[in-house]
Amino acid sequence: MRYVLWGNPIQEWATALAVAFAAAAVMILLRTFLIHRLSQVAERTETRVDDWFLRMMRNTYSIFIVILALYLGSLMLDFSKKYEVLLWRIAVTAMLLQAAVWADTGVRVWRRRYRQAAIGGLPDSTAGVASTAIIDFILRLIVWVVFVLMILDNLGFNITTLVASLGIGGIAVALAVQNILGDLLASLSIVLDKPFVVGDFIIVGEYLGTVEYIGLKTTRLRGLGGDQVIFSNGDMLKSRIANQTRMFARRAAFMIRVRYGTSPDKLAAVPQMVKEIIEAQEATASFERAHLRNLGQWAIEYEVVYWIKTDDYFVFMDTNQEVLLGVLRGLAERGIDIAFPTQLNVRPAEVYTEQASPLNSPLSGTGAGI
Repeated sequence: MRYVLWGNPIQEWATALAVAFAAAAVMILLRTFLIHRLSQVAERTETRVDDWFLRMMRNTYSIFIVILALYLGSLMLDFSKKYEVLLWRIAVTAMLLQAAVWADTGVRVWRRRYRQAAIGGLPDSTAGVASTAIIDFILRLIVWVVFVLMILDNLGFNITTLVASLGIGGIAVALAVQNILGDLLASLSIVLDKPFVVGDFIIVGEYLGTVEYIGLKTTRLRGLGGDQVIFSNGDMLKSRIANQTRMFARRAAFMIRVRYGTSPDKLAAVPQMVKEIIEAQEATASFERAHLRNLGQWAIEYEVVYWIKTDDYFVFMDTNQEVLLGVLRGLAERGIDIAFPTQLNVRPAEVYTEQASPLNSPLSGTGAGI
């Protein structure tokens, strides 16, 4: 006597279960073998591909393997068209979910590698996470939206209408939150184009400081006074940004103003004197030029330009100090006087006297002797 279950003999059910068990065992053994081999390869190489495949194999879930194995076993049985379509959709849904997990894993592996490259392999920090979370969030959102739509289409839903409605709704939402979306796209541009990264010292308009955080909407600087300056990402990209960290060398320029009445021979010796002073600082500075530039209203003017070989601001200040002190000593040794700006002031008794202006003294900014 033959026993029949759902239109199939017991013997055929046994065969189907045997096929399903064998298929599951083969796939699980294959997954284990691949994980073992890829682990060995990943330890010997520095490429990213084997790391991606290793993480994907480790995120291959047994539940999806079992579902696929049961579907392969069901092919040994006879079912009505309705049940065959149902089993096919369940199997495809399981495979799509597993593929979505693989894609999501690939994005996360890429994010980890990208973050390590961006911060030099240092441990995660809030700023480092923020810099890479932008792209990670968008890519993972795209992955899951695409696979969810594929799953719905597989289950028989009309996704054309759904996509159209999502498009109309997306336009409405975009118009409502266009400022937020503008900052989000600006943050994406900052991360991809890298006009600056976390840790860079930048100048934005009248503000300057170290980039401390790059978020989805704002970028934050730590000012020299310890205060935190917060910009929206959109406003940040609309501004002119001077990135001081990417400076390979610093240009230094200053003026020397000497008194009229200095002999031409002494005047001719000034450029060579300045050149020798700067070349004496060859470890940190390189001379470019020194010329008598102009016969001004109250002084004979020299322009001096040289380069600091490093972007270190303290080295720049130390070298500039040595150069200026050397110029002062050299002028004093040669008997060359620094010019002081003067002006004529009218006294009530209409007596004209000559008086040095405090604003244009050698210790002030624009009228300094050097």
